Amino acid sequence: MKHSRFYISLYIIFPFIFTGFTILSAIISFRLTKYGMMHGLDPARPVFWFIIIIGCLAYVCGFSLVRLILKPVEKFVEEASKFPSFGPAKKSKKKEWSVDKIQQFTSVFDQVTSVLSRIDARHFFPDIIGESMAMRGLLGLIKKVSPTDSTVLLLGESGTGKELVASSIHENSERKGQAFIKLNCAAIPEELLESELFGHEKGAFTGATKFKPGKFDMANGGTLFLDEIGDMPYNLQAKILRILQEQEFYRVGGSRTIKVDVRIIASTNKNLEKMVQEGAFREDLFYRLNVFTLHLPPLRERKEDIPLLVDYFLQKAPKTVDISSVALQMLVAFSWPGNIRELQNTIESASVIAENGYIEPAQLPAKITGAFNNPSHTEFKMPANIPLDERLREIEKSMIIEALRKTGGVQVRATELLGINQRSLWHRIKKHNIDVKGIKNTDL
Repeated sequence: MKHSRFYISLYIIFPFIFTGFTILSAIISFRLTKYGMMHGLDPARPVFWFIIIIGCLAYVCGFSLVRLILKPVEKFVEEASKFPSFGPAKKSKKKEWSVDKIQQFTSVFDQVTSVLSRIDARHFFPDIIGESMAMRGLLGLIKKVSPTDSTVLLLGESGTGKELVASSIHENSERKGQAFIKLNCAAIPEELLESELFGHEKGAFTGATKFKPGKFDMANGGTLFLDEIGDMPYNLQAKILRILQEQEFYRVGGSRTIKVDVRIIASTNKNLEKMVQEGAFREDLFYRLNVFTLHLPPLRERKEDIPLLVDYFLQKAPKTVDISSVALQMLVAFSWPGNIRELQNTIESASVIAENGYIEPAQLPAKITGAFNNPSHTEFKMPANIPLDERLREIEKSMIIEALRKTGGVQVRATELLGINQRSLWHRIKKHNIDVKGIKNTDL
């Protein structure tokens, strides 16, 4: 026989217990006072001792409840603090009574949440390399929009990975078992683009010797990715709008309406709003595409991801090589106008000419080494053969110090340069033991 169990929230149990103590003490105090007055006795002494007893019981009860709850939390925080992901823990045999436990718990829980979000991102998006705050925010939005059929517009500079994001949206959608068709609107001549999109009937134009299905036919039931939609000819934009609204189209040379079920993901590196104002892009199509917009951050705004990307590209390099710490610092310091694509090409080129199994500054382009050797850049040195986690910690520390020096130690302005919030910066400063006051005094 199955027994039913009912669980009461701690938000109800704890207030109920202490309210019960209060009511019970009030009733008994009243009874003792009334009894003493009726029998001509002084009730002060028994009431006093009763209050002492009730106070001790309340303290023991409260202490036991708090210990019952906080003991597992303290154990979790203690164990979690030992992991390298949370930075080096200070070892001390003495109990540190000066430590703010709530602050310590909050710090560890924030870091645990951060690590779990990275694991979650790796699980759902294994092909997207990035653990920065900007990328985790983007991946969170991708995870939300993927299961829907909403039209998605991807905005970002060239080389930021728009096609990879579109593919990830499809792979995490209900259409993942269906076709994912890609079309670069800028790579196909204007006179052929309509035929590529909608297909054509036999004899539709000179050279159309047989029927040809279009991209919308191929993507039926799946997803169509229209890359660089900002370069689509104006006359074709109305036909794309019709498909978005009615899910139907006419083939070139055809007279029959073709019904399709296609999800549209579009991307561009252009400012569509400005193009609408200039009359180069249809306003109605822009608003129809702009259902759910994702802004892909450029690589210069997610520099903490560069070591991860470098490690990933090194694994795919033509030959087995590693990278020296100085060369890695130079890559992190560079602004990367071509974004991830430029970084990938740089790593591939450097790995080909690398000697002794290491990419050194000599194998990097002059524009990268020149930017790094700028006098305003703050250098730091690390041994070549150290673990990746240690490299990341040192690079992160160097970036924070550099941002604080540029802003004269003003943390609010430093967060803007680093692309993180104030709470995150405070935790990182504490983790790396950075002397903010010393940086301020140095710049005075």
